[in-house]
Amino acid sequence: MNALDNVMVSFVVIFLASLLMFGEVLVRVKGVFGCISFILFLLYFIHRMAEYSPALMLTLLVVGFALILLDGKLINHGSVAILGLILMLLAVALPTPSIGYGTVVAAAFILGIALSFAFLKVFPARAFWSKITLLDQLSSEQGYNSMNEEYKFLVGKRGKSVTPFRPVGTIEIEGKTYSAITNGTWLESDQKIKVLSVDGTRIVIQADEE
Repeated sequence: MNALDNVMVSFVVIFLASLLMFGEVLVRVKGVFGCISFILFLLYFIHRMAEYSPALMLTLLVVGFALILLDGKLINHGSVAILGLILMLLAVALPTPSIGYGTVVAAAFILGIALSFAFLKVFPARAFWSKITLLDQLSSEQGYNSMNEEYKFLVGKRGKSVTPFRPVGTIEIEGKTYSAITNGTWLESDQKIKVLSVDGTRIVIQADEE
């Protein structure tokens, strides 16, 4: 436990805990990542319980995580996700003995989130991302075409993002709107995009740099 007094050890612990927590949500690994992440966070908070209650810090962590998931799946606005991220950062940074120490572990947490998307290139993505976010419950009268079976003709076409991508959102191409997903990157609304591939109703895009 005393090893966690070392700022670099804490950096590694929080980095791995964050990486595996968000990795568990993104890919199918049968709960392995989630269990390891929980143990790492628990060890960290128990070590810091002299400064703050571990239960309080774990509550902030869980509530923040839930807000990020809520924004990503349903709200798709970004503001709720930012609030969730702030709560999670407070959970890991508040128990630290100094501002510098807190800054280091907060940076480790953010780095873990960013690199967790790399798991999508190694492990199969969770099915509910496609089911919940790609098959929008919006009627065709609203101009959406999420339920169409084939979009092969869209490959290579360019358009713009109608909503922010976290990493799912809505695009517009030639006056029509479609649900799409990036390869893990976040995009802002009204950004130029290009369709990379199509698999049934799953449209994969990237930012168009041209």
